[in-house]
Amino acid sequence: MLLQPPATMTIQIARRTILPLLAGLALPACEALRPGGFSEGTRDVAYGPHPRQRMDIYVPKGVQDAPKPVVFFIYGGSWANGAKETYSFVGDALSARGFVTVIADYRLVPEVRFPVFIEDGALALRVVRDIIARFGGSPRALHLMGHSAGAYNAMMLTLDKRYLTAVGMRSGEIRSTVGLSGPYDFLPFDIDVTKDAFGSAPVPAQTQPINFARRDTPPIFLATGSEDTTVLPRNSERLALALEKAGARSVSLKIYPGLGHAGTATALSRLLQWQAPVLDDVVTFLTAR
Repeated sequence: MLLQPPATMTIQIARRTILPLLAGLALPACEALRPGGFSEGTRDVAYGPHPRQRMDIYVPKGVQDAPKPVVFFIYGGSWANGAKETYSFVGDALSARGFVTVIADYRLVPEVRFPVFIEDGALALRVVRDIIARFGGSPRALHLMGHSAGAYNAMMLTLDKRYLTAVGMRSGEIRSTVGLSGPYDFLPFDIDVTKDAFGSAPVPAQTQPINFARRDTPPIFLATGSEDTTVLPRNSERLALALEKAGARSVSLKIYPGLGHAGTATALSRLLQWQAPVLDDVVTFLTAR
């Protein structure tokens, strides 16, 4: 994992280190959608015709009462890697706390470039809104959450109104957004990861979440690790400051001492929740909205 040049806002999303680690941690939760796990639900729900336009839905086991809040989680991986099954530990953790949780695959680089991976998220979210009541979720309590490149996608869906508008949604339908170790302010595109995903964007400034900070955002929780040398903490710090300056009504920033880039995600798993209270903090934030 490479250190960032100190004078440049760039990112290096880990391709080979994070995903194998998360895959190993997901093993105890791989039965999450089967009897005996914390969750029930459905795998491979289609939200579009492409093979990667599929999502898994995790439902709190045995839930029979009022509709539950919904978390739509977007995983990272340089916009070029990732599989929803690897992150079953997130669905397991959140559903155990009472949230109907959706984890969707999306099309990746090099097959697509910006903004297709964001557009896939918008389409998936619209389908979630339309069908989630069948799984005990409330379409009026949709929360976005993402880690790393997934946090970028979630923040763009939250801040740039064009993506939800294009699929017939209003930005106000997002109740809140959680960004874990996300890149939000990383011009210029001077490493392969960003060149590959964003190098063909006609207006580079329109790829940056920080440039869409606005007053009428839903509550936002930004979390990062103090030892993150992959997506530097100042991404979260600068976005929080920009949102506050724009007059956003609720912005929270948490920097976890000693955590690296993967830590804000792995700390959600049952095996590594001792690393930091990320899950507790996320749940506290979500349940207050």
